[in-house]
Amino acid sequence: MNPIVPLTAVQLPLSKPRRRTREVKVGDIGIGGNNPIRVQSMITAETMNTQAAVEQIIQLYEAGCEIVRVTAPNLREAQNLGEIRKELQRRGYGRIPLVADVHHQGMDIALECTKHVDKVRINPGLFVFRKPDPTRTEYTPAEIQQELEAIEQAFLPVIKACKERGLAMRIGVNHGSLSERIKVMYGDSPVGMVESAMEYIKICEAHGFKNLVISLKASRVPIMLSAYRLMVKRMDEEGMDYPLHLGVTEAGDGMYARIKSAIGIGTLLAEGIGDTIRVSLAEDPVNEIEVCYDILQALGLRKTKVEYIACPSCGRTKFDLPTVLNQVRDATKHLVGLDIAVMGCLHPDSPVMTREGLRPIRSVQAGDLVLTDRGDFQPVVQTETHAFEGELIELRCAGMPPARFTPNHPVLALERDSHPKHDRPRFANIAECVGRGEEARWYAA
Repeated sequence: MNPIVPLTAVQLPLSKPRRRTREVKVGDIGIGGNNPIRVQSMITAETMNTQAAVEQIIQLYEAGCEIVRVTAPNLREAQNLGEIRKELQRRGYGRIPLVADVHHQGMDIALECTKHVDKVRINPGLFVFRKPDPTRTEYTPAEIQQELEAIEQAFLPVIKACKERGLAMRIGVNHGSLSERIKVMYGDSPVGMVESAMEYIKICEAHGFKNLVISLKASRVPIMLSAYRLMVKRMDEEGMDYPLHLGVTEAGDGMYARIKSAIGIGTLLAEGIGDTIRVSLAEDPVNEIEVCYDILQALGLRKTKVEYIACPSCGRTKFDLPTVLNQVRDATKHLVGLDIAVMGCLHPDSPVMTREGLRPIRSVQAGDLVLTDRGDFQPVVQTETHAFEGELIELRCAGMPPARFTPNHPVLALERDSHPKHDRPRFANIAECVGRGEEARWYAA
């Protein structure tokens, strides 16, 4: 009989370290490197409607969007990007980083876009577009070489323009628009997506241009995950460190679209993959921004709001927890950076302050003296429930276990006056305060 081996606790990382990438500047905003995960979106207004486009760009920016993409499906709309930029400058928003989205037969369009934006997005499957032949099953080596040369010939002027103007470029592969040649050679697959991106990356590198961001989007989460993982593996093998733009394209709308996006984007971010994100919703694009920041906050990557911790409630709860949670949120949502808990009951081992010091709440009996919000000790009337309204604040002090308080619970503390030392404030050690005979005062927790 095999002996029973006791289990031991193993400290596992919550997520992998973020993959090291080069910094790529889009206007004043850096992607990759030591920059935070950036949040992007795309306007839905018509590019030729300058005022509507500008309004939506500003709305996105005010909502927290850091980089805004605008479509340029033809030369006329590419030219109007200049009018959009001028109007943004006139209204004091000229530094918002703009990205031009270029698709079919894109050389002339992309060249015009480089005059007006900070970054150009190229779709490898459509940039040099040939009408598909559904009966085609193979390409000869000569045909492959001929097509690669045609791509380089069309692509090179755009590379040169981006280099001359200090612009960034996103090589943005879409699973739904792979070229016929790529699908014949590699299948309609994540491998094909990676190879499509690599062809364009290598052309850029051959001409000394590395100000690149890469994306491999799909509307199905498993395909999207596979494509990005394969891309990271391939780039590592090639010694490439380009930042990655993450997204589940055409996610749809409503709750399901948000869940798809959170699973796809969040999974990769937890693996350390990704430098900028977009949640693609078939809704007002402003709605995308909060979802992006929620994904980042849930993973601890960027904190932009209060983190509310609330239990689902059960029979032990003796008050209307959802109502209290909403009340707490309304009263505290401006306190960005805090974690606030609204719980239905206290854990039986939660410490409370009694006349004898901290004790587990389960040990407190009727008649015991506990600290009140008036700063004195009063006897416990009953111990059946320990209900309260509001959030819990956890106080951690050296030499004692954490104590939890309601917001109006008083804390006895010593003030520490500061005095400058080398142009920085120096606070007196607590021991010095005690040694001087200073008295503690009650403060609200």
